[in-house]
Amino acid sequence: MSNNKYVTIYYDFVEKIQNGQLKSNAKLPSENELVEQYDTSRETIRKALTMLSQNGYIQKIRGKGSFVLDVGKFDFPISGLVSFKELAERMEKPWNTIVCEFDLIKPGDDVQQQLKVTSKDMVWKVVRSREMDGERIILDKDFFNKKFVPHLSREICSSSIYEYLENGLGLKISFAKKEIFVDEATDEDRRYLDLKQYDHIVVVKNYVYLEDASLFQYTESRHRLDKFRFVDFARRRH
Repeated sequence: MSNNKYVTIYYDFVEKIQNGQLKSNAKLPSENELVEQYDTSRETIRKALTMLSQNGYIQKIRGKGSFVLDVGKFDFPISGLVSFKELAERMEKPWNTIVCEFDLIKPGDDVQQQLKVTSKDMVWKVVRSREMDGERIILDKDFFNKKFVPHLSREICSSSIYEYLENGLGLKISFAKKEIFVDEATDEDRRYLDLKQYDHIVVVKNYVYLEDASLFQYTESRHRLDKFRFVDFARRRH
């Protein structure tokens, strides 16, 4: 049997998922059943399942099996600075922002390090869960240096902070440094998001700078992993 049998099995599943034969959240047969179904080895089945998992088609849940992910994911641009409101309006989806926490705080060690401030500085802390199509799928934890954002309100946070910063305060938001990784879901994630059976989350850390290269915002944006596909456009330099 061909060494590439696992690739054939992978594409067989991809086709079934894309044409709707295998629905979102459907549980795949067990490894033993798939070994019999495809008349192949357990190692080949595991390779195919790993490939499906790596490419965002399934999630393996320890002790429960493999489940089909929703391939109708929202495209979230990696490059560019897009607010949630702009993203939701572009997708023409019903959306809502729930302000979970809003406070002016003295930053702890972690925030001091991320936002490059001292314990004497004051920082706005805003925790918001983002709802789309009736499900809370993003948890945004924002920290703004009060030096650059002297005023903020719960009302502003429930709409679009960027709209207020740019149009109200006249700030020139210029660029961001981003880090993306997968993390285990926390109790806070479970409290503020509709996580369903998922026990991992995609985290995007944003360090956002003004036109004069001042770091004014640090954000930890936590996304339910079945709902987003992170996309970018790259051009090779010659």
